[in-house]
Amino acid sequence: MANKEMEVVKGVDLERYMGRWYEIASFPSFFQPKNGTNTRATYTLNPDGTVHVLNETWSDGKRDAIEGSAYKADPKSDEAKLKVKFYVPPFLPIIPVTGNYWILYLDDDYQYALIGEPSRKYLWILSRQNHIDDEVYNRLVEKAKKEEYDVTKLKKTTQTDPPPETDSPADTKGIWWIKSLFGK
Repeated sequence: MANKEMEVVKGVDLERYMGRWYEIASFPSFFQPKNGTNTRATYTLNPDGTVHVLNETWSDGKRDAIEGSAYKADPKSDEAKLKVKFYVPPFLPIIPVTGNYWILYLDDDYQYALIGEPSRKYLWILSRQNHIDDEVYNRLVEKAKKEEYDVTKLKKTTQTDPPPETDSPADTKGIWWIKSLFGK
């Protein structure tokens, strides 16, 4: 079991972090559609300093989406340790489910990010573009390895050109997002 304290980015400018990020690779989850493609996240800063989160993926031509919010785990810390909260089920928001979102790496231009969480069960490589160079990808994988992640579990996410529009048919269940994020 990993026991090294994870190194987390400090001093992230949340405004610069906002916008769309494409999932380049992640640890597959039992609950995430195996054929999910074009997976992405869009972050918008709320007036109260929290972040609106929209996660989307496409499977069998249908769009799955779920919305939630993110906030700093410790407002006094400059570490990029966020909590992400979704409500389950999305169409009847009753039960809040909260998970960790730790930014383990972020380049100076806010183009690439490595996201993990303390149990090391989940890992995401995100990019502003829906494709990244092998060199950049390999650097992020090396960083994950250094943080004691089992990078053999990383699976690349299929992204198409051009990315799909948001207004395709929706599958509003969104449950797989919750389960994949929090291992429920």
